[in-house]
Amino acid sequence: MAATIEGLLGEISGVEHPTEELQLLKTALLSIPVNALRDAVSGQRFNVIFALLNSDCREQVELCVDILERILIALSPVCLVQKYRAELQAGLTHPNDTVKILALTQIGRILEHPDAATEVLNNHDVLQAVIHCIREEKIAVAKQLVVEISSVSPISLGYCANSSFIAQLLGELTGDDVLVRATAIEMVTTLAQSQHGRQYLAQQGIMDKISNMIRGAETDSFSSLYIPGLVKFFGNLAIMDSPQQVCETYPAFQNKVFEMALDPDPVMNGVALDTLGLLGSTIEGKQVLQKTGEQFRTVLRRMSQLASSGATELRVRSLDAISQLLTLQPEQQTEDLSALTESWFHLLSKQPMDMIRNISTQPFPELHCGALRIFTAIATQPWGQRLMVSTPSFMEFVLDRSTGQTKEAKDAKFELVGSLVSSSTAVQILGSQQYISLKAYLREGPYYVSAVASVGTEGAE
Repeated sequence: MAATIEGLLGEISGVEHPTEELQLLKTALLSIPVNALRDAVSGQRFNVIFALLNSDCREQVELCVDILERILIALSPVCLVQKYRAELQAGLTHPNDTVKILALTQIGRILEHPDAATEVLNNHDVLQAVIHCIREEKIAVAKQLVVEISSVSPISLGYCANSSFIAQLLGELTGDDVLVRATAIEMVTTLAQSQHGRQYLAQQGIMDKISNMIRGAETDSFSSLYIPGLVKFFGNLAIMDSPQQVCETYPAFQNKVFEMALDPDPVMNGVALDTLGLLGSTIEGKQVLQKTGEQFRTVLRRMSQLASSGATELRVRSLDAISQLLTLQPEQQTEDLSALTESWFHLLSKQPMDMIRNISTQPFPELHCGALRIFTAIATQPWGQRLMVSTPSFMEFVLDRSTGQTKEAKDAKFELVGSLVSSSTAVQILGSQQYISLKAYLREGPYYVSAVASVGTEGAE
């Protein structure tokens, strides 16, 4: 097949209008499985295809783009930057948007690879060409790419800031177009993933600006389009910096999360659940939520309602958030923190063990696994083990391999058993017989099926 490709490339280079030959090459490339494509194209040079992009013939340009998309995805980012950096740079200034998008997409791949990214970030001409593409408003991928470049290092951020792009992006945060505003919030959130990005945003007063936008959302009838993005921004900020600092400095954020959890809108519920789970995954976040007293207890009861009824996706997100709130690593299990998670568990229902087990028996694998993750969260904590052993038939449920037949369900049950066995208090609380049974389950593995003896009857068919 490599010989065929080489032959077609030769034919293309010798024809003035090679539309038919390009179509044949495209067909040949599409016939090769992606995993075999790298070997087929690695020894070839495709400069002739790049050269044919410089044409007024739209069909020819589109065929070349299709061919290059297929070829370049098979090459590693390092190979891309070594062989075709100049061609990709030229593509950034091409009059055809599909060529620009091809070049931007491949440069995006290069930036994701540390060794290859250096080649681009040290080349100011390439950076300048990428930034120049932003002036073409139709190419949203260019904006995302510049944000990714800005996130790599303080130097690359400075370069992009000097181009006025960052100022333009920050201006869009408070612009009149709510859809543009929502996109800008997503990009600012990406920029905040790096420490130097967060420092830059703080210097520009962006955190205060976003906090004010949350406060002013009640008077904006279109706020539902961008409020989820604002909340996600602060949720990510809290995890990367400090939940306590973010929640205390920007109380509008925490209040909005609680408000969204109680909102009748399932979209708002979903974002609130994800954010509460994120905050509650850290010790500091748990303590911040606990400090709000009855406010959070009301929200937790609402989370329990959402886990028990409603759309399946919302139930799963609620179960996941609850499991994050209840999780404590063994080294974190101080008296105060254990008391905190125990009190939260009992707020879920009058009979929380039965409630979670009932969810796990419903015919939806994702609900089954979500419920098991809550049991796994409390399985390493002494109070959780005491509840398990005192709840009638619960340990039989844990050891019963017939519940949950999907791979995910079997893995989730295996993780629960593993959490119990690994706990230093398990033997004492569960008893030696239960502990031996759990160890046997663990030894047999997640997918063990016990052999059933078949008894033959003499003379039977």
